[in-house]
Amino acid sequence: MEYTILELAKLSGVSTRTLRYYDEIGLLKPARTNEAGYRYYGQAEIDMLQQILFYRALDMKLAKIQEILHAPNFQHAEALQAHRLALIQRKEQLEQLVQTVEHTLQAMKEDKPMSNEAKFKGFKEQLIEENEKQYGQEIREKYGEDAVNASNAKLMNMTEEQYEAMQQLEQQLFERLREAMTIGDTTNDIAMEVAELHKRWLSFTWTHYSKEAHVGLAQMYVADERFTAYYDERVDTGAAQFLFDAICAYAEK
Repeated sequence: MEYTILELAKLSGVSTRTLRYYDEIGLLKPARTNEAGYRYYGQAEIDMLQQILFYRALDMKLAKIQEILHAPNFQHAEALQAHRLALIQRKEQLEQLVQTVEHTLQAMKEDKPMSNEAKFKGFKEQLIEENEKQYGQEIREKYGEDAVNASNAKLMNMTEEQYEAMQQLEQQLFERLREAMTIGDTTNDIAMEVAELHKRWLSFTWTHYSKEAHVGLAQMYVADERFTAYYDERVDTGAAQFLFDAICAYAEK
């Protein structure tokens, strides 16, 4: 069965304008286009659109989605399993935030001010749980149980101001990394500032800093696709590799 662009838009909830844009950038081409220029989509295109929407629900950039979907080794079933796990994690994170909101409302109702620590406890627990699920095994194997537990404890003991400063610093890191990548030199002053920002960001949770550990963590950014995706999706493709190279240059200096 084939669908016109209007029929597919109605079926999927995706506007015809968006479908045309996906066609223009090569993300989702129609099965065929007739002599009058009308687009027709088959089952394969419908399945691919579903995949695109799954990735978009995870806030992934279109360029990254296109890279994944059009990779020679792309497996539909494996991608669905990955989507399922990611959505379950998102659900658990949202449930934690709902709990925090409910506790805040309850405190307001009972006229018992909620401590600032309690207000941000859910966010910090969410961050630790997310990191443990995604990277816990690798980090513990590399740095040891004591180091990881100490890092988590330091995060949980952060004040509201410290937690907010850490989040703001990470955003500043992303912005400067994006700027440094535009220049393309991993050894210039901006790239060194990026590495310094990354060091300062790590220091919010690391109990002890060393150049060797810094380079070792950056190596994981390029060796593990999950770490790579974290930076590439938030900055641009190649961000993890650029950050690794900049950190290596920073450590040498």
